[in-house]
Amino acid sequence: MAGLFGLFNYDKVGPGIPKNGPKKKTFVVFFETFFRNIWKFITMNVIYTLMCIPAVTSGMANVGLTNVCRNTARDKHSFGLSDFFETIKKNLKQSIIAGIINTVVTVLLVIAVWYYWATLTATGMQGTISVIGLGIVLALSITFIMMNYYLWTLIITFSYTLKQAYSISFKLVFLNFKYSFLCLFINALILASNIGILFITGTAWIYALLIEILLLILIYPGFNGLLIQFCTFPSIRKFIIDPYYKEHPGEDIEKRKRLGLEIEEEKSVVKETDENESETEDDEDEDDTIFND
Repeated sequence: MAGLFGLFNYDKVGPGIPKNGPKKKTFVVFFETFFRNIWKFITMNVIYTLMCIPAVTSGMANVGLTNVCRNTARDKHSFGLSDFFETIKKNLKQSIIAGIINTVVTVLLVIAVWYYWATLTATGMQGTISVIGLGIVLALSITFIMMNYYLWTLIITFSYTLKQAYSISFKLVFLNFKYSFLCLFINALILASNIGILFITGTAWIYALLIEILLLILIYPGFNGLLIQFCTFPSIRKFIIDPYYKEHPGEDIEKRKRLGLEIEEEKSVVKETDENESETEDDEDEDDTIFND
């Protein structure tokens, strides 16, 4: 039986989409993409949640989820869990280190927020310092959260060091601030809605909490990962991919196609060389490429 009582049968042949037909709104495409892949996400979300519990494996979980969500958002085929674990294997060292760094930074930021909030009621200069300190720490925390919208995509997509990935993530937060903040706002809205539901359900709050936990495990990771890709990948392409390939139009054609990037064949540089020269150029391109996979 396809889908749930045949309601979500996405293998059924449809009328297709006219090549020159009107483009759908981005939010429509987002929800269509999410619900079309929801069964694939559910299984992966459970594995992702379990892997995020230990700090040492949270980075691994993030690179795996990011790869599946990136390919899904780019309308490229993904094998779900097999791609999830294959990406972890390819980025094992960086993902573990990044996961540990993120955990340490998060703990320090939480402690700092708690400290300044605890001293906020103090009077005089101490109170003023607490207000300023709390404001700075909150700004750093928000920036760090938004940096993570880019970090994992940069790690799995490009041949960057971790230092470069963090640095570029920081820059992209502000270069693409509108959509960085939009993603943050939607996540904050989801959190606020969940808290609000607990308050309005009264004595039935325990049942509402159980439902929310279930949705958090089965639905939220894939939903959030896909949302991040829709909000951030266009800026990654604009500020990283497109500028590089304006200067190197003939490089990494297949890798760019796997990301769903349109390639104008007339701009591709094709040179007729003998086999030895071709192999040499291929080796040089492999060293110079910005792509990681």
